[in-house]
Amino acid sequence: MTIAWDRTLLVGDVGGTNARFAIAHMVNGRPVLEHHDSFPAETYPTFLEGVKAFIDGCEVKPTGGVIAVAGPVTDGEIDLTNSPWRVSEMELQTLGLNPVRLINDFEALAWGAPVVPDAELASLGGPQEGDDKAAIAVLGPGTGFGVSALARDGRGGEIAMPSEGGHACFAPGDPIEDEILRILRRRYERVSIERLICGPGLLNMHRALAEIDGRETHIDDPALITAEALEDPRGHCGATLARFCAILGAVAGDIALTTGSRGGVYIAGGIAPRILPFLKASPFRERFERKGRFKDYMAAIPTKVILHKHAALLGAARVAFSAN
Repeated sequence: MTIAWDRTLLVGDVGGTNARFAIAHMVNGRPVLEHHDSFPAETYPTFLEGVKAFIDGCEVKPTGGVIAVAGPVTDGEIDLTNSPWRVSEMELQTLGLNPVRLINDFEALAWGAPVVPDAELASLGGPQEGDDKAAIAVLGPGTGFGVSALARDGRGGEIAMPSEGGHACFAPGDPIEDEILRILRRRYERVSIERLICGPGLLNMHRALAEIDGRETHIDDPALITAEALEDPRGHCGATLARFCAILGAVAGDIALTTGSRGGVYIAGGIAPRILPFLKASPFRERFERKGRFKDYMAAIPTKVILHKHAALLGAARVAFSAN
């Protein structure tokens, strides 16, 4: 990468629930963030107004930047998957940002994961380090379920691969998950990973498990499921969260196989850090490694949770300061 040393750039991370912004500089080859701000997406009627409000509060105005968004970017435009916001790079240029790029949020996380300090990573099993010449994968649940990878050519070259892997089909791993899939098909017809492994998906899973057990549930908030599970891991909510973690591990393993991510698999998103002790004690790693003839292959891959709150902003900064 060729590093620009004399620019003040805007970086953003916009999801279905919250928008985060910062000013980025490059210091000694590593991105440094300052002037952080965060607000709920509903605070501003349009995305452009939210970006303008942040820039207006900056003493030194950014001249360009990169904004990571939760959804596919097509021809410089974004239609956020889980939000009413719409925006284009052309509109952002009216705010004095030129050049400016929109990238997928998990693409930004793929760039950011390798520069997250070790102190802000939590191990979920496997070796401490993976193959530093092999790809890494970044995935995780939040408002939705994101997937990306960072491919490496073994000679120092890297390229992030944005995807919509969270919308791939859910693959059951045992008879209970067969039943979960059958139940959800009545509602969705096609059941993707995101229908189960995200905030709203946790509620889908809880209701399906209640139906399988032949009992009623009146919980309608996924946050309540998580809170009750952490308080009583042996209860019904604990069983739901354990199943959630198990399926997350299975999905993470499938993505590692698909992308050849022997460099490591990083779990991002808002949910994993909040349930970290539960996740560590869950079947996550067992399901991650349970890949038949490839068990030894999987055992050599480290799995880690990203605890850094602004990892996507670090990744956006790497993109912003890199030469195209």
